Amino acid sequence: MIAGIWNRRWLTNNGPLVNELELSIKEYLDLNHMLYLNNGTIALQIALKALDIREEVITTPFSYVATTSSIVWENCTPVFVDIDPVNFNIDPTKIEAAITERTQAILATHVYGNPCDIEAIEKIAKKHNLRVIYDAAHAFGTKYKGMSIFNFGDICTTSFHATKLFHTIEGGAVFSQNPELIRIMAFMRNFGHHGTEEFDGIGINGKSSEFHAAMGLLNLNYIESILASRKRQWLRYQEKLRGLCVKFIKIQNHTEFNYAYFPILFEKEELLLESVELLNQNLIFPRRYFYPSLSTLPYVTARQDLSQADSISRRVLCLPMYHDLSDEEIDFICRILLRVQNN
Repeated sequence: MIAGIWNRRWLTNNGPLVNELELSIKEYLDLNHMLYLNNGTIALQIALKALDIREEVITTPFSYVATTSSIVWENCTPVFVDIDPVNFNIDPTKIEAAITERTQAILATHVYGNPCDIEAIEKIAKKHNLRVIYDAAHAFGTKYKGMSIFNFGDICTTSFHATKLFHTIEGGAVFSQNPELIRIMAFMRNFGHHGTEEFDGIGINGKSSEFHAAMGLLNLNYIESILASRKRQWLRYQEKLRGLCVKFIKIQNHTEFNYAYFPILFEKEELLLESVELLNQNLIFPRRYFYPSLSTLPYVTARQDLSQADSISRRVLCLPMYHDLSDEEIDFICRILLRVQNN
């Protein structure tokens, strides 16, 4: 595959492997429209720009920093709404209280690949004439009511970063059921070029290379094995940690989950810190994902009560998961966690 890139001398600029990757992903996920981009952050920025969002965006404080920083980068104002303590997604019952005359959109994250309450969000958006963007960076392979999670919202975005279940080393994508939005974003990802000498609106360099697409095409061959491995790991963690005083995330009904992450929620931050310390001493490195709450960023202002997000961000820990993580290694991690609790 790499030899073909050199032979064609077509290294980037919407090459044949980029097009093949887009077609392959659309076929695998049963999607109508998709644009492959160079990362998931550009995907969020292009989504906001394509929908002409210029003012307030209701969003979650419990996500990766790019969800918020993209809003600010596009000169919009993030308005945080607290999260549901059971599924860690934005709490739709609290969205309407945050809507003002300046609100233009809702940007919600499918946290850890677990779908938001899509129907509730869509109902609120329709009632108040708002656009909906979903940050589905964690959600490759997740299905909701039999469809890829990427099918929902005005625009859905994802990341293909090397840490994700499916990756292209660096990469991302935007999805929409609206072909006109796809057309607009197709120009946006390539500086607005409409031919070599004409431009159709403002754009940015959101393209990705043939080498990244090649990695994606190769990885797509193994995605079923990857998903199966993650599910096995997730279920074993859940089984072995039943005696631990932690809570597990509740997966949305009607969901085929991708098991991308295994978060545990401690009763107190002190127990989390003790657990992390002992795990680190044994060369095991879990991640406080997501910590701290995005409402603490120096360039934002929180208006609403965010007590759930603030508390959960301090108490949640994602345990190691990777393709060849063995049952024995999972059992060892679990024994360490149980040891902390029993001391």
